[in-house]
Amino acid sequence: MIRIYDFDEVKEKILERAIESGSVDRIVKSIIDDVRKRGDEALFEYAEKFDKAKLDTLRVSEEEIETAFNSVDKSFIKILEEARDNIALFHEKQLPKSFEVKKDGGIILGQKVTPIPRVGIYVPGGTASYPSTVLMNAVPAAIAGVKEIVMVTPPRSDGSVLPEVLAAAKIAGVTEIYKVGGAGAIAALAYGTESIRKVYKITGPGNIYVATAKKLVYGLVSIDMIAGPSEILVIADESASPVHVAADLLSQAEHDRIAEAVLITTDIRLANETAKELERQIPELERAEIARESIDNLGKIIIVPDMDTAVKVANEIAPEHLELYVKEPFELLSRIENAGSIFLGGYSPEPLGDYFAGPNHTLPTSGTAKFSSPLSSADYVKKSSYIYYPKEELKKVKDKVAEFAKREGLTAHAESVLKRFKETL
Repeated sequence: MIRIYDFDEVKEKILERAIESGSVDRIVKSIIDDVRKRGDEALFEYAEKFDKAKLDTLRVSEEEIETAFNSVDKSFIKILEEARDNIALFHEKQLPKSFEVKKDGGIILGQKVTPIPRVGIYVPGGTASYPSTVLMNAVPAAIAGVKEIVMVTPPRSDGSVLPEVLAAAKIAGVTEIYKVGGAGAIAALAYGTESIRKVYKITGPGNIYVATAKKLVYGLVSIDMIAGPSEILVIADESASPVHVAADLLSQAEHDRIAEAVLITTDIRLANETAKELERQIPELERAEIARESIDNLGKIIIVPDMDTAVKVANEIAPEHLELYVKEPFELLSRIENAGSIFLGGYSPEPLGDYFAGPNHTLPTSGTAKFSSPLSSADYVKKSSYIYYPKEELKKVKDKVAEFAKREGLTAHAESVLKRFKETL
């Protein structure tokens, strides 16, 4: 049963969130070290141990991809393609641009934007199916111009990958697919094995072992983020439907036993009716046991005196998903500072963002939206600056540059500039 709180009762506890891996670090480090030493041999053993799959090869063949694509309902293929187009349209707008600034005297300053040449995306798998994860990670990479998009995903016990996942990979522009999961997959992407060449960046969600592995290889490769459990915060007023609000809370609670679903409202009637709706809807779910544990242990309904307080609390929580289910959502939008993705009004439920609308569903969790952003096409490029000075323009500023260097005690820096204007033998 979800509890209803006054804000003063719960304001300290609700902010106590952190991404913790604890003893998992030791287990993951041993897997990473093993993959570094034994390469493919270790990956085959982990597939058999963790996925119950005895594999002959790690790479998914073109024939397997084509067979999977042709086995998926054509109606779902069309949905995948439309979702891809929506994602592409949105992510095209995010790309940073190369530019040049030309100053007097022939000085040229510029920024050069270059795609990361090879990236890896992790897609959770096994008995689950996450074609949406494929689209949300691979489409922005393709939009950015990444030439080699490498997907890793755990196999099913029969050694296959779910057809919907392979179909999404074909539609999204994935160039290589491997049947590898867990921390071992992250190690393979970071260090390389006989079958899998190393990548420069790893993106995609996973369990605590995957998240910990990404944390441990960061620095050798780049990563998107270290994601925690799913979160949803709904701000609702008296205009909101308790049926809808309860359904939206459960859309995240069914993800994980430690997912966090919170309603903040000014309306005690809505609070009570939503609590009743949760009790009615939970037994109807296929993942009712998971949703029940999430709602009972971490679900909250919080009564606040006004919308000003609701906005203040939302900015402190900095949720992964924030629904503004109020009469005038755009009036609150400008006041929201910290959120991964914001859903406006009663007909923009969170699952619309998960699958179809276009903005990315890979979002900062655990309060990290205070300083980080959703995955974007810009995450798949890098920027180089460049400088060109003609001789006469460098001559004008040489003494200033040298003085700056000397003030920092770096005389070699100063001489690098000054020697260009001294007589040489």
